[in-house]
Amino acid sequence: MSHKAGFVNIIGSPNVGKSTLMNNLVGERMSIITSKHQTTRHRIMGIVNGEDFQIVYSDTPGVLEPKYKLHEKMMNFVTSSLKDADIILLVTDIFENTLNHQGTLDKIKQMNLPIFVLINKIDLAKDMDQVVAKVELWGKELPQAEILPISALTKLNIDFIIQKIKELLPASPPFFDKEDLTDKPMRFFISEIIREKILMTYNKEVPYSVEVVVEEYKVEPNIVKIRALIIANRESQKGIIIGHQGSKLTEVGTAARKDIETFIDKKVFLDLFVKVDKDWKGNDNKLKKYGYV
Repeated sequence: MSHKAGFVNIIGSPNVGKSTLMNNLVGERMSIITSKHQTTRHRIMGIVNGEDFQIVYSDTPGVLEPKYKLHEKMMNFVTSSLKDADIILLVTDIFENTLNHQGTLDKIKQMNLPIFVLINKIDLAKDMDQVVAKVELWGKELPQAEILPISALTKLNIDFIIQKIKELLPASPPFFDKEDLTDKPMRFFISEIIREKILMTYNKEVPYSVEVVVEEYKVEPNIVKIRALIIANRESQKGIIIGHQGSKLTEVGTAARKDIETFIDKKVFLDLFVKVDKDWKGNDNKLKKYGYV
């Protein structure tokens, strides 16, 4: 029996539902999902294994015109996912008329591999005419692609996509161990859960100006002890993150601890600290230290 394996890479503008789609395809909570823009900062792989296949999905940052070094690093993850893709899932939504980054769209137009344009959020369409119009628009934009209306939220057409992917996978041995669920370590997902809660708790620029680093992950018989640093970009943000008498930091910690306990299925003690690393978003060495390579 021949084995099939390939990289199925998810590309799209910010906030079109890439991470929700990724979680549905993989069946695990692999990526942050919030209503905020620029939520996914890294390329996150989720691995689905069967007896005769391995699908390596990649969720990528939303495409954008870089404004500072962090954006450049995020777009590098998108570029790398275009280079090794066997199948492209270009995710848009019912409200979008073109990709947020023309350069990425131009690259996809030149690619000679299976491409699906997934028009997400059709559950929010005002009528079927709106859906048909989007299908026609993307059919003209990418005539070589298969255009498919979906709803990642209600899982409409998700099973159909999975079946099509299995059919189109190239013959190949597996790229990862068949027991692997992702290429990322546990500490990465813990930091992403904490960052998700920061995105949900604070307004304006604060959520986009912080990084989370898990300094300690210690498994004891009845509990997992986690120490994490919230890295602020400026001194003025530190007080906002902590809040009056530590109220905001406690709110973030409580919400994150509950989700981490669900994620690892163990009781958790979570200790959060805030540290300022000035202008880390614009410094190559600091970005490298925080994993943006």
